[in-house]
Amino acid sequence: MTSNQKDEKKMFKSLLISKMYGRHSAQIAEIAESELPQGDVEVNVDCSSINYKDALAITGRGPIVRHFPMVPGIDFAGTVSASSHPEYQTGDKVLLTGWGVGEKHWGGLSEKARVKGDWLTPLPA
Repeated sequence: MTSNQKDEKKMFKSLLISKMYGRHSAQIAEIAESELPQGDVEVNVDCSSINYKDALAITGRGPIVRHFPMVPGIDFAGTVSASSHPEYQTGDKVLLTGWGVGEKHWGGLSEKARVKGDWLTPLPA
């Protein structure tokens, strides 16, 4: 495996909102895992929803996003892929909604997320 192939495996897709020179844009972007925000649990996102608040953030028609770039999505469900949080282990199924996700913290419209474990809710087996 070449160095380039290793780097490719550490990339994931997200909907990324940017604002540059006063222009708002949203696009599907390839993001390196190293760019994920701080948190003690990494999640492979299985699903997220798009609601009214997300639509305002994506279109730039409401002051939802607090800083840029931002991955929108105020909720997600997925599988823990890495954790240093005492309550979560690799393979656990989890849900997140709220906590400023998609506004102040990167959200669920992504293949991967890294968040504080205290924000997560375990899904029943």
